[in-house]
Amino acid sequence: MSKIILTNEVSGLGAAGDIVDVKPGYARNYLIPRGFAIAWTKGGEKDVEQIRRARRIREIHSLDDANAVKGQLEAVKVKLSTRAGDTGRLFGSITPADIAAAIKAAGGPAVDKRRVEVGAPIKTLGSHKVSVRLHAEVEAVLDLEVVAA
Repeated sequence: MSKIILTNEVSGLGAAGDIVDVKPGYARNYLIPRGFAIAWTKGGEKDVEQIRRARRIREIHSLDDANAVKGQLEAVKVKLSTRAGDTGRLFGSITPADIAAAIKAAGGPAVDKRRVEVGAPIKTLGSHKVSVRLHAEVEAVLDLEVVAA
């Protein structure tokens, strides 16, 4: 097992600033190259507090706040226009960053792109379900309408 320090939230593993043990291949081939984690060192322990401080600033603190934001998110109609072919397939796919920007543009609350969870890549026009993990216990599900530009 390898000790790593998470720099981003990873579903099923932990939140930013957590020190976790994972298999060496998972850390070496997935987490570290994608920037989700850094290798644990004694010097890295100093970085943990800075990462946790940044996480506390970004995160929603209470369950009531999370439920309030969930209500705001689910009330917003999110429409995203992008380039598409004649058959309805997109040129590329919709990323979580695109979805977070579309929520903000539609008048919704600012959402961190790392909190947006898309099941399968969105590559077609139409209506899609997208979830936003606001808190450990609160997840907002919203409809995303993808239209041709």
